[in-house]
Amino acid sequence: MDSPVRQVPLHFSAASRAGATHTNLSAVRTDGEHLWVAGDETATVERLTAQRSADGAVTGYADEVSTNLADLVDLPAGAEEEADLEGIARNGPWLWAVGSHSLKRKKIRDHDSDAKARKRLGKVVREENRYVLARLPVDPATGLPARRVEVDGEELTAAVLGGRGDSLTDLLDDDDLLEPFLAIPSKDNGVDVEGIAAHQRDDGEVRLYVGFRGPVLRGWAVVVEVRPETDPDDPHRLRLARFGDGPGKGERYRLHLLDLGGLGVRDLCPHGEDLLVLAGPSMSLSGPVRVHRWVGACAADAAEVVRADELPLVLELPHGQGEDHAEGIAVLPPGAHGTDHGEQLLVVLDSPAAARHAGDGAMLADVWDLPPA
Repeated sequence: MDSPVRQVPLHFSAASRAGATHTNLSAVRTDGEHLWVAGDETATVERLTAQRSADGAVTGYADEVSTNLADLVDLPAGAEEEADLEGIARNGPWLWAVGSHSLKRKKIRDHDSDAKARKRLGKVVREENRYVLARLPVDPATGLPARRVEVDGEELTAAVLGGRGDSLTDLLDDDDLLEPFLAIPSKDNGVDVEGIAAHQRDDGEVRLYVGFRGPVLRGWAVVVEVRPETDPDDPHRLRLARFGDGPGKGERYRLHLLDLGGLGVRDLCPHGEDLLVLAGPSMSLSGPVRVHRWVGACAADAAEVVRADELPLVLELPHGQGEDHAEGIAVLPPGAHGTDHGEQLLVVLDSPAAARHAGDGAMLADVWDLPPA
């Protein structure tokens, strides 16, 4: 199997290291000189800034600035509960963040007796902050998310969906394919959001593509497409508009089934009018990790059933056993990491292996050359 062309350190603050954000990375997106990342054990998004050598090559990302979601939007369970953020998207003036929308089964601990282990494994909990989709305006003056900002004479507001019986999973509670999986915990092939991509169409409408790690339905992975808009009754709330034409006309979502060879979606990343799909196991195990190209996903009304020949393989990524699980991908522009490289793909990993821990608490991310489409 091939290896990344290089690795770059991501430097985190002492607070983020104390919260284990650096070892629980679940999402990444590039934004010019900046890198947005999130971990799945907090309710924050982090912005890192590129560090460059004398010849202009990126040597790492540092100068972390952390933003608490609860400072910008109303979280249903408040600021103290994690949001299990699993996807970040950046489009136009907006930064988007999505929680896993999943139930959680308690883990067995090494010191648990047999009876205690069985009892813990039988306990399933719902944490309300996981069931949110947040839209955050980025202030052009600071490059950071804000609760309210004026851009080109238009007031943009941070807004959230979820917490009032209006989450993505509430929307799916009568879907014939997905409804049976809403009561199943995430790592048991239950509903588990793990990626998001945003695309703005020529008419200005924003479409979100939400990737599901689970369920995988007889080998088919799930992506849900939605049209979020500001609630006219509350500028800090979102609602989902109905599709006016094409598949799912009159509905507030479109369901896409992708033949990823039995794998689920671990992240989605726009690349022109295509979407790059990071695919990996839906369950709690180590297994194949691949990047596929969903050709023309954003160009028009994407097909409801996307077959394997419409999802060509781009990269096959290595994985560890119980460690080094690829969780997020982001496209780097030509020359970002050296003048001799074209477009590249940055990959962040959860459960990092010991060799991935760099000095001063930094974590190494992988950089791969991105083959042409």
